[in-house]
Amino acid sequence: MIDTTPVEALLQAAKRHGADAADALLIRDDSTSALIRCGTPEGIERSESVRLGLRVFRGQRSASVSTTLLDQSTFEQLAEQACAMAQFVPEDRFSGLADNALTGRFDASTLDLDDPTTLDMDTLLDRARETESIALSHTGITNSSGASAGQGRSSIVLGTSAGFIGAYTRTNHSLSTSVLAGSGATMQRDYAFHSATHLSDLESPATIGNRAAEQAIARLNPTRPRTGTYDVIYHPRVAASLIGHLISGINGASIARGTSFLKDALHQPVLPRGMTLRDDPFLLRGRASRPFDAEACLPEALNLVEDGILQHWLLDSRSARQLGLKSNARASRGTSGPPSPSTTNCFLSPGTLSPEELRADIKEGFMVTELMGSSINMLTGDYSRGASGFMIRNGEVAEPVAEVTIAGNLRTMLANLVAANDLEFRSALTTPSLRVHGMSLAGA
Repeated sequence: MIDTTPVEALLQAAKRHGADAADALLIRDDSTSALIRCGTPEGIERSESVRLGLRVFRGQRSASVSTTLLDQSTFEQLAEQACAMAQFVPEDRFSGLADNALTGRFDASTLDLDDPTTLDMDTLLDRARETESIALSHTGITNSSGASAGQGRSSIVLGTSAGFIGAYTRTNHSLSTSVLAGSGATMQRDYAFHSATHLSDLESPATIGNRAAEQAIARLNPTRPRTGTYDVIYHPRVAASLIGHLISGINGASIARGTSFLKDALHQPVLPRGMTLRDDPFLLRGRASRPFDAEACLPEALNLVEDGILQHWLLDSRSARQLGLKSNARASRGTSGPPSPSTTNCFLSPGTLSPEELRADIKEGFMVTELMGSSINMLTGDYSRGASGFMIRNGEVAEPVAEVTIAGNLRTMLANLVAANDLEFRSALTTPSLRVHGMSLAGA
């Protein structure tokens, strides 16, 4: 049972000091991690943190304060400070608690986000050591940047002066390693990482170690192709970044400011026909599942894009009011500031082609496996990023490539995507492999 007393006490203090309305957020984090490098323990960490934030409203003015102390004797001073600050900030006619917020106590136990499994430090060290050892056993792997195993638990309590109290716990288990192949100036690095809400869903040390080693070895002796225009395939581990730009472009706060390349795109095509982008806060064991948003609103699963047509902006209550719309409960926040819109578990519908079929007709192309740097204009959609990966020749993955730049415009890129069928739910934002036609590549 999560203790909600601090949140309730802080809300009561805010009312006593003149707040017309208020909300409070409490986050407790407890994490343990073990780092192994070349078989030797190099870092053992255990951390616990508590963050408590209060947001108060006085008329159309608001202010936020936060603390890392749960001493209730300090709550009066904290509430007094917040209410005093609110008197001296400009009025914001769009501020306030959400109009469609829940009330009462909320049961948040149905999403299976709390794994009771707890590993001791010796077990974490053994898992990290095994992961690294498997990676180092591959011929061609010459060194290690380390392997890490971790676990964590976060408890979230949200309360509002309108009478809502909700709480839930989310757990996390992770495993990673990074290794080096080759030597000297030809040395190449790669990594593998996985995290899951439940330990039973986490990939094994063998899977992580083998993947990291194979990827590093495959990158040896990279070339730089000639500058030109190529069809580009984004590997799943970087493909989500493309959809991430779409998500940024439909953020209600950006739309209200008029600073998005998609500001006029609602109910217009943004992806190819047949393609759906879905955001579902209720996936069992989902990496970003949540029973309520940061404004105590009940979310629902939404097809943000359906059959290629943009259906929704991402809205919290403030951006919804600015746009004359209703919040779709996509508010997220920390303890030290106001909410802002964001997705939960967001995924792009898979296509019908296998990854092999997706590239089968490409005579000469480029498969991106890593992106570096960023030069993206979210107002115009102009896109340019450093990249590395592999050439595609006659439909087959060929020699490794490094130190190139790929460029295009996001509106055109998104409108011409082709998706493979290799969707795997590995993170909060998930996509299959994606093919983009005719991108500019600056190489040799």
